[in-house]
Amino acid sequence: MPRPPREPRMTQPTQAVLRALVAEPTHEFYGLELGAIAGLPSGTVHPILARLEACGWLVSHWEDLDPHTEGRPRRRYYQLTPDGAVRARAALARAKAATAKLQHRLRPDLAGGAV
Repeated sequence: MPRPPREPRMTQPTQAVLRALVAEPTHEFYGLELGAIAGLPSGTVHPILARLEACGWLVSHWEDLDPHTEGRPRRRYYQLTPDGAVRARAALARAKAATAKLQHRLRPDLAGGAV
């Protein structure tokens, strides 16, 4: 029986892409659109999307159009799978908790602790 793929590393760029995706989990986004929402360049977004798809969190498809007629390249659309949406929300929550814990350890005065 094949092992399920590992979860992707929760880098800040990965978290930004996931936040954009989970904000509208049933919407199909194309890469440049996600980059604009997440504030990331295409060269950062597309490898993240490939990793998320390899983990089974996303599905993708190429749009069906003639690039010459439309005057632009075809777009590849990405959408969270139902399981991917659940796993993405959980991963974002874990990342947020880990960041808060680290901030508290480094700067307790900023996290509401005693000075």
